[in-house]
Amino acid sequence: MLETKRLVFRELDQLDFADLCEILQDDAVMTAYEGAFTDEEVQRWLAKQLDNYERWGFGLWAVIKKDTGEFVGQVGLTMQRVEAEEVLEIGYLLKRKFWQQGFATEAAFGCKQYALETLGAKTVTCTIRDKNIASQKVAERIGMTRHKRYVKYYRGVEMPHYVYY
Repeated sequence: MLETKRLVFRELDQLDFADLCEILQDDAVMTAYEGAFTDEEVQRWLAKQLDNYERWGFGLWAVIKKDTGEFVGQVGLTMQRVEAEEVLEIGYLLKRKFWQQGFATEAAFGCKQYALETLGAKTVTCTIRDKNIASQKVAERIGMTRHKRYVKYYRGVEMPHYVYY
């Protein structure tokens, strides 16, 4: 599996439910999703990642600090629909206590390299909520630029997004 200087990646499993709740039920982390998830939504999120591993061989992975073994967040690759196109996307959601320490950039860059070098992807994207400035900066730090805007509907809400390549 994937490793970076400070992080190791592994597949999520049911034992990660509490850590996922810490991320997905934090209103500050989930601002771009219009609010925190319920336990049921967290379980569906986890099930989707497990399905992605089976279907695609990748998904959002647990990201663990090498030096402490702490669960930092979930970062990885997913297939997303952007208008009429299926795109390979880098996604990242970290526990708030790990924000602004370079972990999102480090992990996202590792995923970008993995997608291009190991999977042989021709392109990889980030689709980012228009108001999520921190995530936009991560995409820019890993060498991506904003290409277009589109509207995604999620949880019954119209959510403008930018596509970075």
